[in-house]
Amino acid sequence: MAASTFLLGGELPVRRLGFGAMRADGVEVIRRAVELGVNLIDTADIYGAGRNEELVAEALYPYPAGIVIATKGGLGWGLQERIRDGRPEHLREAVDASLRRLRLERIDLYQLHRHDPEVPIEESIGALVELRDAGKIRLIGVSNVSLRQLRAAQSVTAIASVQNQYNRGLLTSEDVLEACEVDGLGFMPWQPLGEGLRASRFELRWLLDRSPVMLPIPGTASVEHLEENMSA
Repeated sequence: MAASTFLLGGELPVRRLGFGAMRADGVEVIRRAVELGVNLIDTADIYGAGRNEELVAEALYPYPAGIVIATKGGLGWGLQERIRDGRPEHLREAVDASLRRLRLERIDLYQLHRHDPEVPIEESIGALVELRDAGKIRLIGVSNVSLRQLRAAQSVTAIASVQNQYNRGLLTSEDVLEACEVDGLGFMPWQPLGEGLRASRFELRWLLDRSPVMLPIPGTASVEHLEENMSA
């Protein structure tokens, strides 16, 4: 069991195979993931323009003990002109909106979805620190970052996780993964199966064997595919 769990941020135990809710189109697959032992559910405010967060809450609220909910913010959507939006005022609004949709008083893991080149990443992370101090966030993560951006974020506060695209066919984040191993950060690869791969359990097994900090979050709308993934 020790090899199948990871202590996120040094304080939240999660099973190393999580569930990415982006592709879920109903509550059944999310509930089945939890039944199969998943306790890390990842979503984002931009998925379905907020609907995906609502779906997670619909499926799991009141949340079972031990469930870790991770979401992301920092991309513009709706009527906003900014594709990336790391301004502190936007992040404050985004966190409050995610709390409402997820029906949470505190988000376990809040991740800056993508660095806004018009805002220093230190400023965006600083806003998340203030939200953590206010009790709205427990742990802070980053997503789609380079090693330089990760180090800049870490210069502001402790970072619990990184979510970058990574799979056996796309190893461009090797340097970030190695930094996560050294620092004890969870590494959550998105699109862990690559493009068009169906041999899911074998790809996921490769990822789990690749690093002890690897936390794949495969997503699916199919209960059958979910069960195949979980066999990893």
